[in-house]
Amino acid sequence: MELVDTHNHLDLPVFKTDFDEVLQSAREAGIVAQVLPGVCRAGWQRIVSLSAEHADLHAAIGLHPLYMTHHGRDDLELLRSHGGTGNLVAIGEIGLDYYVQDVDRAAQQELFEAQLAVAAEFRLPVLLHVRKAHDQVQAILRRKHFDCGGIVHAFSGSLQQAEKYLQLGFLISVCGSVTYDRATRIRSVIAALPLESLVLETDAPDIPPATHHGERNSPAYLPEILLAAAALRRESKEEIAAQTTANSRRLLFPDSL
Repeated sequence: MELVDTHNHLDLPVFKTDFDEVLQSAREAGIVAQVLPGVCRAGWQRIVSLSAEHADLHAAIGLHPLYMTHHGRDDLELLRSHGGTGNLVAIGEIGLDYYVQDVDRAAQQELFEAQLAVAAEFRLPVLLHVRKAHDQVQAILRRKHFDCGGIVHAFSGSLQQAEKYLQLGFLISVCGSVTYDRATRIRSVIAALPLESLVLETDAPDIPPATHHGERNSPAYLPEILLAAAALRRESKEEIAAQTTANSRRLLFPDSL
């Protein structure tokens, strides 16, 4: 089976000492492509460099809503210059995060809308980071008439919110949270959505599957998320692997089809 990890952070220092081993383990687990999203300018160059060095690693850079103090006034122009190179598969991760108290919601929204404009200019999908702000993000996507689609990373909203994203041309990402029995809402959402709307991710080093709780997550654990989804949906792992990989390729790597 061929799998795509649509969201992980192999570029981070936590993988520096064993990067080659982690990448090889992922390949041996059947991971044929991995998307590395950026969260602030300081990490963009490493992501772009890794994607140039490894054919199965793909760059998607952006300005994360939780790191507003790390972003500078020139970052958007640099993002735009990267968008025109053809080296990116998406802009991300971007969005709104109202989970943390006392965030500057207006600043987050302004940054999000500016990055949507960059994505629209270069016809790139976006990788959305959204917490406690799904309705607001969807309202912005509609108001801006954003039609390049994307992926809602580590989705944790309701079935109704997920269905609205589908109407806006987005895919819903399944991560390690579905492996936890107590995550009843997201497990029910993933079971109910059409398979054509789903992709897989690890978000490594975060959100490890239940069998690796408390450990550093790895893209090699993606098959465990696949197995959990198969059990929830009562579909074969082969069927889910084939369709989620096709979904990922259609959105992110259309030239490889």
